[in-house]
Amino acid sequence: MNDPEIRRPITELGMVDSVNIDPQGMVAVHVLLTVSGCPLKDTITRDVTAAVGKVPGVTGVDLTLGVMSPEQRSGLQETLRGGQTQREIPFGRPDSLTKVYAIASGKGGVGKSSVTVNLAVAMALQGRKVGIVDADIYGHSVPAMLGVGDVRPTQVEEMIMPVPVELGALGVAGSGDGSGDVGGLTSTGGTGGAAGSATGALSVISIGMLKPRRDQVVAWRGPMLDRALVQMLSDVYWGDLDVLFLDLPPGTGDIAISLGQHLPNAEVVVVTTPQEAAAEVAERAGTMASMMHQRVVGVVENMSFLPCPHCGPEHRLEVFGSGGGARVAATLSARFGYDVPVLGEIPLDLDLRSGGDVGRPIISATPGSVAAGVLGEVADKLAGRGRGLAGMQLGLSPAGRL
Repeated sequence: MNDPEIRRPITELGMVDSVNIDPQGMVAVHVLLTVSGCPLKDTITRDVTAAVGKVPGVTGVDLTLGVMSPEQRSGLQETLRGGQTQREIPFGRPDSLTKVYAIASGKGGVGKSSVTVNLAVAMALQGRKVGIVDADIYGHSVPAMLGVGDVRPTQVEEMIMPVPVELGALGVAGSGDGSGDVGGLTSTGGTGGAAGSATGALSVISIGMLKPRRDQVVAWRGPMLDRALVQMLSDVYWGDLDVLFLDLPPGTGDIAISLGQHLPNAEVVVVTTPQEAAAEVAERAGTMASMMHQRVVGVVENMSFLPCPHCGPEHRLEVFGSGGGARVAATLSARFGYDVPVLGEIPLDLDLRSGGDVGRPIISATPGSVAAGVLGEVADKLAGRGRGLAGMQLGLSPAGRL
């Protein structure tokens, strides 16, 4: 049975303090929580009881919960960090197999966070282990879109556990087994990066989760923004992820620069809307990524059209004009010297907006909608991208000079 936050067997983490079995088959289990206020202790109680109860010959389970001592928590932290005392960003290592996608935009209000959340949920429902860093420090909204806006992460010594998102609570029946069709996606396991998991998982961290109160304002300047990003990448225990999404703030400011410095291997997806004003600003966001030596892998045009309520989706009502995404893609392709495709054109959809408001992303809550279908296609295109060998250590050494 895995710990729901760390996602590793509780027996490996030193959480099982004792197991006693009487002759009648009654099993007494003493499990140590990492902290006394563990938010998922009810889940641990339920899962341990169910797992032990399935063992042949067990007639009952008596589970008691304790708390790790400071020494045990310190040992757990050392175990999770692989014996390393120095903090590092695991996704910046040359041998990292996690694919990192930064979702960027030139301006706010184009639906960047909605795109991030739905792409992450889509890949998790495919069977991948996915993480989201809500790097929009001032305008953090990802936790609320996933229905975990009021959840606080658990801290083990100097490590922070990301908040797990229950996929089954997002609107898809049976999603916990990593199977089924979702928004045009067929869940068949991973296709790139680290191998896809048999069962997908999604976890998230946001500066909003680290504030004392949800309504507290974040008023930080440059150095503190960089430190916040580093903390969410290095102090948080992410485990083995297949994919990591970063929801960036709009524009070309401090976070975009810090991301380029700390994660130069991240690939960037630019989100825009059709009108000229948004497209022109989106080109700057893509150019900024290139300046930081990051590759722009595509453009997503959000709010592309309104499917006619009378004629159907074949009749497109172009409320905000047309062609913005194609213009951004063409401009960036010419500027960089490689192809930057339009990954998808997402229509206006009331379910896309309302799903974000109530924490039920459209990709899972309304998988048959046109918008969910486009988002699923975008997720498929990104999932099909290989990690590549750029920057990876190949384990070669010179054989000597002749």
